[in-house]
Amino acid sequence: MSDIIVIGAGAVGCLTALELRRRGASVTLLERGTSGSEASWAGGGILFPLLPWHYREEVNQLALVGARRYAALSADLHQATGIDPEYCISGMRVLPEFGGKPALDWCAAHNVKAELAEDALWLPEVAQVRNPRLLQALRRQLEIDGVTLREQVEVSSFTTTNHNVTALQTVSGDNLHADNYVVTAGAWSQSMLAGHAANLRVSPMRGQMLLYRLAPGLLEQIVYHEDFYLIPRRDGHILAGSTVEDVGFDKTTTQEAALDLHRKAVALLPALHGKTPVNHWAGLRPGSPDNIPTIGRHPELENLWLNTGHFRYGVTMAPASAEKLAGLMA
Repeated sequence: MSDIIVIGAGAVGCLTALELRRRGASVTLLERGTSGSEASWAGGGILFPLLPWHYREEVNQLALVGARRYAALSADLHQATGIDPEYCISGMRVLPEFGGKPALDWCAAHNVKAELAEDALWLPEVAQVRNPRLLQALRRQLEIDGVTLREQVEVSSFTTTNHNVTALQTVSGDNLHADNYVVTAGAWSQSMLAGHAANLRVSPMRGQMLLYRLAPGLLEQIVYHEDFYLIPRRDGHILAGSTVEDVGFDKTTTQEAALDLHRKAVALLPALHGKTPVNHWAGLRPGSPDNIPTIGRHPELENLWLNTGHFRYGVTMAPASAEKLAGLMA
């Protein structure tokens, strides 16, 4: 029996499991599918809130702290696992309308370097990470650190006695036991908890993305305009996204979204005119009110903890969220 069972192996779950393991706990990480294959894999990897001056301070503080962890985290993962998460500081150019003086004032108040450049807002220190490679490195780090990863294990219910979880049941009929349980199941957190969800409000929000392949160097900075972005990778791949759709647990891609994303991509980067996307996918973000995640102890079950509901910023917030949750549990 492990000291702690963590449920959900996205970026938040993997980093939570690693943080708890490094604090001395024996940890089992459960994943209903394959680790790192849901929202954490599907996202763009921008390590910065999109127009943070429009968000509440709770979101921005967690995202900024998490983003600052990535330079060291990526270097450590690369050295330990041999897998490069491709962390890089590419900067982000935010086209009008970005918020004018309030945006500049926010940047100044939060020590975020910003300047006006041809009516656009230039944020030179914004970094990115390549999500699939980050998740591959985290999976390998779990093995190195001795976290037990069990995939294709879907939790169906919890057994509770005297304000504690005494066991969890899986779809395959297993009963699993631990001293503490942590839910990091993203968009599936509320439905999995069912009657134990209390006031948790987490729901799936579909995001569709396109991927292009151009010659390296045609786009060197992230470009953002009216809730749409282009993200360049080192090898010439360019991500274009994304939609925000309230369609339940439906990861189907649509031709309508593909056409709209392509139109916006060409408008920002004319070199994409006539280019066919090499991939089109969708992921389910864990939507939450005001993008504010739930991090802490369950209000009724003393050994059940939650680290979920990060909406668009799960990867960005994950290092800070894992540290925060592990600190509360300690």
